Amino acid sequence: MVVTREVVSFSETLPPHADRRGEVLAGFQRPAKTLSPKYFYDERGSQLFEAITRTQAYYPTRTECAILRHHGDAMAEAVGRESVLIELGSGNSEKIRLLLEALRPHLYMPIDISRDFLRASAESLAAAYPWLEVHGVCLDFTQPFELPLPLTDRRRFAFYPGSSIGNFAPPQAQRLLANVRTVVGDDGGLLIGVDLQKDEAVLNAAYNDPEGWTAAFNRNALAHLNQLFDSNFDLNLFEHVAFYNAAAGRIEMHLEARCRHQVHLAGETIHFEKGERIHTENSYKYTQAGFAALAEAAGFHIAERWLDKRHYFAVFLLR
Repeated sequence: MVVTREVVSFSETLPPHADRRGEVLAGFQRPAKTLSPKYFYDERGSQLFEAITRTQAYYPTRTECAILRHHGDAMAEAVGRESVLIELGSGNSEKIRLLLEALRPHLYMPIDISRDFLRASAESLAAAYPWLEVHGVCLDFTQPFELPLPLTDRRRFAFYPGSSIGNFAPPQAQRLLANVRTVVGDDGGLLIGVDLQKDEAVLNAAYNDPEGWTAAFNRNALAHLNQLFDSNFDLNLFEHVAFYNAAAGRIEMHLEARCRHQVHLAGETIHFEKGERIHTENSYKYTQAGFAALAEAAGFHIAERWLDKRHYFAVFLLR
């Protein structure tokens, strides 16, 4: 499906409904139930995540934005102008707005799994930058993918902000980076935001905001399943749980059943015991050396790096 306007086009390549059904059921049928964090991101989930980024405790977004503002010109000089710029998990495209004037890409391609949110963001961005050609792509970039445009001799650079690479276990993160390496080619690169290891109290506070936005965001994944599969999750029967797992080097998010009950999901009955958890997200935190090793295993090397003064967060340019 392609919808074309003056400077905006849109394409969609999502897996068949049956594939998503099988993926979700497989996670719920494991001894320790799991759900991919990509199910956070329907339109409501994207809005809730925006609210999280504005809380006092959640440092990653404002820290990364400060790095982009302070070092944007240097980043643009390192990347170069007139490239095909591919943003992975673009959301509301807030961060790319900090770089667009300096980068002046030939084409901007935001990729996201949330269809309606992506379309609205792409059209808003095109209206704000009349010179910019925008092609929004709705797909699951965690799987191998190809760009839905004819090949061009222009260099391709990907932009993956928000430390979202941390949502993947290291082997999965390596595969994702290797997929991006294939898409950008030998002369392209990747500008990526990475959350660094730091004091546990800072990490735990960031994922347990007193306003309750993270809890609502976590539970909204179940509401998204209700929409997709006509399931009957009662969000009030699940409690948000998030903590730093020091041994694994990651924040873990779970939904814990408050009582024994059952749920009808995609034609199956899923049983929950009181206290049983659904593991909904990991957020790995890296050392600089650890991330460099991961990038190299995927076929990249670190060409440049920019950090905040506290070394909470880093933006790496990979080639």
